[in-house]
Amino acid sequence: MSAPITRNDGKLAVALVSEGFWEGDGRIRLKQRLAEAAELGADLAVLPEIPLNAWSPATKGLRADDAEPMGGPRTTAQAEAAAEARIGLIGGIIHRAEDGRRTSRALAFDATGTIVATYEKLHLPEEEGFWETSHYEPGDEPPRRIDAFGIPIGIQLCSDVNRPEGTHLLGAQGAVATFSPRATEEATYQRWKTVFIANAMTSCCYVVSVNRPYPENGVQIGGPSVAIGPRGEVLAETTDRMAIVTLDMDAVREARRRYPGYLPVRAEIYARGWSDIAGADG
Repeated sequence: MSAPITRNDGKLAVALVSEGFWEGDGRIRLKQRLAEAAELGADLAVLPEIPLNAWSPATKGLRADDAEPMGGPRTTAQAEAAAEARIGLIGGIIHRAEDGRRTSRALAFDATGTIVATYEKLHLPEEEGFWETSHYEPGDEPPRRIDAFGIPIGIQLCSDVNRPEGTHLLGAQGAVATFSPRATEEATYQRWKTVFIANAMTSCCYVVSVNRPYPENGVQIGGPSVAIGPRGEVLAETTDRMAIVTLDMDAVREARRRYPGYLPVRAEIYARGWSDIAGADG
């Protein structure tokens, strides 16, 4: 089998796949959907938050089989689907470490099904329908640029986008796009949309978020998946099962030449300020 082709034209075609794959036929549907995305020309598919799990944070009840170590069945299913379709994939699991610690972990697979990056959700809600701290702990590593898909990208998970430091950090690292799998209610979508647009404009990068598609266990999950351009323009806003958008590094370069993109980051000043806060928290 020939090696997968990585684009070198500064563009990335991305499939927003708003579908859950936790039911009995989920693994078959996942392979079908990634094959469809590849046939439509996508280089990378993005799934919702913990896509092979039912939405267990609907209640505080913790199930042992919701979580798995690396190499577990949900991880393997995503790796196999990516490899068969010859497409990159942003998916995820509830990860269980050897010491029993559980985290919501995003997984980035290349087109051979190899894991090229992971990211653990930093900001966990604990409220009706989203009892996440009852199911897993927050991560403790900042988001980092990923250079495996032809253009530099980054990953955040759902609530993380409401702390814009993460998106700004990725933009300052040179990421062209941030991908944010999520599980949110349709009633709150307009607030999320405002945040996505602000994050894209102020970091001068694409912001792409794929939502879980329908209510689960009494939680009114739903509402559009979205792709925002680096100047705040809405490129896709849809409840369709799949949409394709093409990201272009030249658009990011242009945004960073314009206001506010050309403003200096001044990382050393903000680092001192955040250091003082971190010390006070300690």
